[in-house]
Amino acid sequence: MTSQKQADGSTQVASKGSGPLPKISILGYGAGDAANNLAFTTATMFLLLYYTDVVGISAAAAGTLLLVVRIFDAFADVFAGRMVDKTYHKKLGKFRPFIMFGSIPLLLLSVATFSIPQIGQTGMLIWAYASYTLLGLAYSFVNIPFGSLAGAMTQVSAERAKLASARTIGAVAVGSFLGIFIAPLMKNGENLQPLFTTLTIVFAVVGTGLYMFTVFTAKERVVREVPKVSLKQSVSTLKGNKPLLLLCISSFLFLTGQLAISSIQIYYFRDVLDSLPLYAVMSIVNIFLTFGLAAALPRVVALVGKKRLYLVAGLLMAAGGLIVFFAPATMVWLAFTGVLISQMGIMLVSMLVWAMEADTVEYGEWRTGVRSEGITYALFSFTRKTGQAVGGALAAYALAWGGYASGGGEQSAQAILGIRAGSGLLPMVFALLAIAVMIAYPLTDAKHKEIVAEINARRANRLENALEARDADEKA
Repeated sequence: MTSQKQADGSTQVASKGSGPLPKISILGYGAGDAANNLAFTTATMFLLLYYTDVVGISAAAAGTLLLVVRIFDAFADVFAGRMVDKTYHKKLGKFRPFIMFGSIPLLLLSVATFSIPQIGQTGMLIWAYASYTLLGLAYSFVNIPFGSLAGAMTQVSAERAKLASARTIGAVAVGSFLGIFIAPLMKNGENLQPLFTTLTIVFAVVGTGLYMFTVFTAKERVVREVPKVSLKQSVSTLKGNKPLLLLCISSFLFLTGQLAISSIQIYYFRDVLDSLPLYAVMSIVNIFLTFGLAAALPRVVALVGKKRLYLVAGLLMAAGGLIVFFAPATMVWLAFTGVLISQMGIMLVSMLVWAMEADTVEYGEWRTGVRSEGITYALFSFTRKTGQAVGGALAAYALAWGGYASGGGEQSAQAILGIRAGSGLLPMVFALLAIAVMIAYPLTDAKHKEIVAEINARRANRLENALEARDADEKA
């Protein structure tokens, strides 16, 4: 980036956001989401099981914990978003300082979350609440700037699709590792505490390296005329932003269903299908699906648009959930097919929503003249976090409703039904609700292109007027 002094004394940053992104920037951005998911995916996949089968917390108490802490996390996102909008570093920009200095505390808190000492039921529950709350707070101060960074790297829809694909690949790489190598170890009666402690310590080391790679490669390239955004300006960009509102509501519903799957799926493979090794197989298939979808996504988005593809993905998740709920335990192949169909829908939405959120930033700027990625992403993340809170809690409550026996072992028919409901019925219902909301989403790719062109024209006019005013002052 370069800068020019304006007639009013402000600084105009020259943008490279309309050109193609360097490959190393795309790779660096993907590395950042891999680092994020060393903490996030580990928690979504294993934390409920860790609480019930390792620590010995009841399913109902664990569900309440997940609900309370994740709702707190959602409010922490809004606070983090405001802090991001108020901050600007001359060399690192708005977002990368948070990633640089917040990553190590985040990763160390992940170790603490999965290292609960045996200090009695009350003591362990207090430790669980405190460690997971602090983990969520640290995650907000890293993930909000990381997610906002995509909108500041480029304004080109196809390039944003590449960033969305890169972060999905990073996330799936971590999820696949956990599914292939860690999930098969979650057997009944095993002493799993040393495994979780060692795993999170290794992730702390690896994650630090990945975060630093992001900091030094994923740079901001989009014009920023207001480096530090006031609270009034932040709020003004949210008012009347219908695309953001609808995307937030739909994401809340979709994430509710997705987190129900993520939290309870390992129980489904282990206790319903009696086929825990298939969890690893699913993770391997996910790798191929992810790379295939990521490679095809920019082209498919160009052909059909992000909104239509989102709707199709929601239908896939709903269809897969229906199969998972009704498939007989003896027809493992059918149940597994349903799981894969759901996973395909989840992956597609996971790739699309980040590009769509970035599009709503331009919509807000187009309406108000102020670019505020931090608060926009924070509001989006707030609704996603509340969806995660509700989804994870509903999964735990489904276990409690069925009378799941903490610590594993043989489960009753009612407990099996509860697991089926959490892994199939809940995702189906919430995916259909998410689709119903997204039908009204007004920001098509064609409309976004028009908005970006108008924003750039305004900037060019302001720059031209400022240069003319400067020339007039010099002549005078």
